[in-house]
Amino acid sequence: MRTHLMGCAVDNLNMAETLDVVEGFIRSGKPHQHVVVNVDKIVKANRDPALRQIINDCDLINADGMPVVWASCLLGKPLKARVTGVDLFEALMARAAEKGWRVFLLGAREEVVSGVARRYPARYPGLTLAGYRNGYWTPEEEEKVVADIAATRPDILFVAISSPKKEAFLARYQAAMKVPFAMGVGGTFDVAVGLVKRAPVWMQNAGLEWFYRFLQEPRRMFRRYFIEDMAFFALLWRAWRRSRQVRASAPAAPLRADEPWSP
Repeated sequence: MRTHLMGCAVDNLNMAETLDVVEGFIRSGKPHQHVVVNVDKIVKANRDPALRQIINDCDLINADGMPVVWASCLLGKPLKARVTGVDLFEALMARAAEKGWRVFLLGAREEVVSGVARRYPARYPGLTLAGYRNGYWTPEEEEKVVADIAATRPDILFVAISSPKKEAFLARYQAAMKVPFAMGVGGTFDVAVGLVKRAPVWMQNAGLEWFYRFLQEPRRMFRRYFIEDMAFFALLWRAWRRSRQVRASAPAAPLRADEPWSP
C-alpha cells in the first residue's frame, strides 16, 4: 500500500514483500524504476519539484532510514519497516544468483565498480553479470552509455551515482534501456568493496547510522547532516500540525448498535 510522507510517496513494504514485487517486475519484462527515500531525499524533493515528481512516479519506493519510519508513526501512517538500499542490493544479488537474473553495475570509480564485479560472482555462485561501467561520462557519451546497457539486456540495473543525478538519469532513459528493474544505490558500491564500513547493527536499529557515517567523514558530511538535513524537522513539524488539524476536523465515527455510549 502506498502512502505519502511530507510530499513523497512511500510503499509500505518490508524486505520480503519488496523482493516479491521486484520479482514480479522482472517476470513482466517491462521497465520499472525504484527509489529509496531518506531524510536527505525528502528535503531535496521539497526544494526541487522535478525530483519530487520523479520520486512519486517511481514504480517502487522504499523508506531508507529509521527517521523516516519514526516520522511515519508520528504522522499516523506507520510503515512496517525500513528497507535500506544497501540491504536491498545485497538481497537482490543473492536472489539474482538463485533466479538466473542478469545484473549490470553502473557508477562509482573504475576500481570500485570493477571490485564489485569481481567479488560478487565469487560470493554468490551462479550470479551473471551482464556488464559494468564506471560513473564518469560526458554529456556527449551519455546516449552511448544507455545503448551499451540496453545491448546487454540486463534484468537488474544498479546505478551508483549521486542524487538527484541518478534519479533523473533513470527517469530519462528507462524506456530506452528496457531494464525490468533499475535501482539507484548511491554509495553502496563503496560499502560492497569495503571502502566504507556500515554502522554496527545496534546503531542502525537506533537510527544512528548517519552519525557513524559522519564520524567516518566529518568534513564531507557535516554540511549535509547538520545544515541541509535540518530542514527535515521543519517539514515534519508542518506535516504533524496538518495531520492534527485533519484528524480534529474529521467527523466522529457513528456508534455501533452494540457499542455503549459514554459522555
